[in-house]
Parts: sequence; C-alpha cells; structure tokens
Amino acid sequence: MSGGSGPGGLDGYDKHAYEPFAVTVDLAVFTLRADVLHVLLVQRGQEPYAGRWALPGGFLLPDESAETAARRELAEETGLTDVSGLHLEQLRTYSEPGRDPRMRVVSVAFAALLPGPPEPRGGGDAALARWVPHADAHGLAFDHDRMLADAHDRVGAKLEYTCLATAFCPPEFTLGELRQVYESVWGTALDRPNFRRKVLTTPGFVAPVPGAARLTGGRGKPAALYRAGPATALHPPLLRPSREGHPR
Repeated sequence: MSGGSGPGGLDGYDKHAYEPFAVTVDLAVFTLRADVLHVLLVQRGQEPYAGRWALPGGFLLPDESAETAARRELAEETGLTDVSGLHLEQLRTYSEPGRDPRMRVVSVAFAALLPGPPEPRGGGDAALARWVPHADAHGLAFDHDRMLADAHDRVGAKLEYTCLATAFCPPEFTLGELRQVYESVWGTALDRPNFRRKVLTTPGFVAPVPGAARLTGGRGKPAALYRAGPATALHPPLLRPSREGHPR
C-alpha cells in the first residue's frame, strides 16, 4: 500500500489500523551433561502458566533484532558473560493465534548449543532455571513442546551433513567425546571403528592437536586430542543408523 505525499509517502498511513501484537524469542538450548543430552528449562514465576516449565525467552525490546534479543536472553538465563562464540541459529517462527493467552504473540524460536555450561540462573519472570534431560522435558507451557521437538529434529538432522557436532565439544576433544555427541542426540549407539574412520577421512572435519592426549579412564593408551577443522559441511554425510540398524 502507498499513500500520502509527505516524507516517504506515509501521510495516509494509520499505524493504529491494525491490532497490536508482541514479538518474543524462545530458546531451545542444548548441552551434554554426563554424556546425556540436556535442555535448559525455566520455571515460570508469573501467569500465564505460573509454576510450569518452559523454554527460556522473552519479549523483543524496541531497539532489538530477534537475534540480538536471543543472545541477550541466552546470557541472562545461563549466566555467561560472552555468548558471541556460541552456536545460535534461528529455527522458525510460531505465529498461531491463541498460542499465548495474554494477547497475540508471535515467537521467533532459536536453537543454541553450549559446551560445558555453568549452572543456569533464572532471569526475567523465571522463578528457577535448570538443565533437564531431554527425555524428561515435556508438558511445557505454551507451545514449547512443539518448539523443542522441532529444535531437536533440526539439530539431529544437521549432525548428518554439517560439522555442528563440534559445537557441543570443548576446544580440544577426543573422538570418543565427539562420538558421544552423536549418540546422545540421535539416541543410538554407533560403531566405534567405523565412526573413527568416517571422521578422520572426512576432509576438514577435525584437526589433530600435535602431541596432545587425554586420559579417558580406560586401560588403553591416552586418547589423542582434536580441534574442529575448517570444514562446515560433511562430504560425504555421516548418516545415522536407521531403526533397523542399517544405514539410510
């Protein structure tokens, strides 16, 4: 639409002609704790859904982009002072009418991956924040069950054809720690020799740390350490086993 003859042609535009609505960001934040996939949840301290668990998030401020708001919320809920280097990606927009009983609210959801995060702290209207095993994270407020399922599906799929798994790992990691990322997210055991071969023969996936090794608690020799390599995509992809135990 156009109208008016003033600056920018907006003289005839009435911003009150449409019902106002709010925009929020919600975060599905994943990490590994004791080799188990966990997600960050907050317990709501206010209505609606007071006392219910939910994904962390909040309303966009007038001067923020969605990604800026997502990084602000991530820092507030985790207690991290610098989240600039963490993996954060936009998942999708949830805009169904009635998804929030307060008013029309459109949410831009993000997925984030944290290696070795601190204990979380609740921010905003959250009464409590906690890392919860992904398998136990259900019955969430709003439409957050759907958001979490979508985020888990996205992360699981991207492990197949990108180097995203290294975002779960510390700067230096063993191949066993990298394999545990896949097993925890996919919920299935992988063949160790086959996984090692695929990782080491995929160009740019990982880079060895010269002369570095880590004791892993086993009886064998210390495990070599690696860093994330320069590649972003996996060629060929590292496909997860199917439910029948055969590659897809």
